[in-house]
Amino acid sequence: MELDKVDREVARVAKVQQAVAAEQGGLMKLGLALFFVVLVFLYATQVHAGTNVSYFIIAAAVIGAYMAMNIGANDVANNVGPAVGSKALTMAGALVIAAVFEAAGALLAGGDVVSTISKDIISPTAFSDGITFIWAMMAALLAAALWLNLATWLGAPVSTTHSIVGGVMGAGIAAAGFGMVNWPVMGGIAASWVISPILGGVIAAAFLRFVKLVIVEQEDMIAASKKWVPILVAIMAGTFTVYLVSKGLKHLWKPEAPVVWAVGLAVAVISWAAMRPYVAHRALGLENRKKSVSLLFRVPLICSAALLSFAHGANDVANAVGPLAAIVSAAESGASAAGKVSLPLWVMVIGAIGISIGLLLFGPKLIRTVGGEITKLNQMRAFCVALSAAITVIAASALGMPVSSTHIAVGGVFGVGFLREYLANKANGNARELSKITTPEKVAAKAEKKEKRRLVRRRQAMNIATAWIITVPLSATLAAALYLGARTFFG
Repeated sequence: MELDKVDREVARVAKVQQAVAAEQGGLMKLGLALFFVVLVFLYATQVHAGTNVSYFIIAAAVIGAYMAMNIGANDVANNVGPAVGSKALTMAGALVIAAVFEAAGALLAGGDVVSTISKDIISPTAFSDGITFIWAMMAALLAAALWLNLATWLGAPVSTTHSIVGGVMGAGIAAAGFGMVNWPVMGGIAASWVISPILGGVIAAAFLRFVKLVIVEQEDMIAASKKWVPILVAIMAGTFTVYLVSKGLKHLWKPEAPVVWAVGLAVAVISWAAMRPYVAHRALGLENRKKSVSLLFRVPLICSAALLSFAHGANDVANAVGPLAAIVSAAESGASAAGKVSLPLWVMVIGAIGISIGLLLFGPKLIRTVGGEITKLNQMRAFCVALSAAITVIAASALGMPVSSTHIAVGGVFGVGFLREYLANKANGNARELSKITTPEKVAAKAEKKEKRRLVRRRQAMNIATAWIITVPLSATLAAALYLGARTFFG
């Protein structure tokens, strides 16, 4: 009895120590994030000190840094979450790869001329003067960052693009009225809430079903893998090449569509030729089972995580630095920034470093959510999710549909999860049909099998769907409130 009391007391002490360690770790992360923001503040103060618009630029730089960290904490999880959940990458390895490639994508390929009004949802000419425009953009940027921060804390992967779109819309309406919003564009964005996850889910599930048919359900899975894994990797390589050239590298190189597809096809052929001997070598000595097949997708999955991170850094860094660049341009010119503005290097550096810092400090929570808290992923399933993300973005861009990379990736995870669930329950149903019930043991076994297996967490699905639905209206409402509050107090 005395020993039990001691054990319980030791357990209580251990829990307290874990809680204290977690709190200290959280405070350290918060301190490092604050240190980055302070550095941005000091740099912006040094560069723009003494100018009439220095306060606006300094404030915008700080908000932009805060927004960039929240993009890294929330959005990057979609690129590396499946690789971590499938154990192709450790958490530390994923963080390093994503941080490096996100920053590289932002700095090397993210310097494209950025539209001052995100997604053309409002008209710059609707603002009465440059100061009104600046206040509206700062309110939009801060509102989007606050919502992303809250969503990350709640464990919900949401679209950073939708967040900034909602912020720009809300601040714009508060500043110039409902008539200045491009409602057809907003309608397309609303439609993408449904289109993005469905497309991502269907394509990921289709690839997973194909892999099962041509490899997993074959009598000799290793021989089938030698034939089909190089083909699947070639499809992935060609797809990512088209994705990077057309989306991620558009600042460095803007070839015509036929050239893009020709380059993609060439890379696919080269990848197929290179993967055949690699897969054959890796397959030596492997057992004829599904787990062995999954291991063959490990290296391609790691490469896909790196490429997705590079493309994400090149594209989504604009959600943080686009409004910031617009504010800087408007502040320096004294007028609303109509048309397009160039990104100053210091603005791009803030975005690139901020995304990497946010990922390293606060990204693991969402990475675990995407990689392991929706459905169980192995490397084969995670490969299908990554391939689906690239294909869906390319297909949607070709059709002119606005889609969210976050919704696509998470939708892909749900797609493979629901396919697994469907196939598992179908197999159970077929097994029940083959047996006749004669003994109490068989009756009990049959009753247990009748319960449908749940391989996707419904509560997680509902939480994520709810967060997606409220992102634009909540960001818009918050931005409008911030704009009206700022104009009331500061004029």
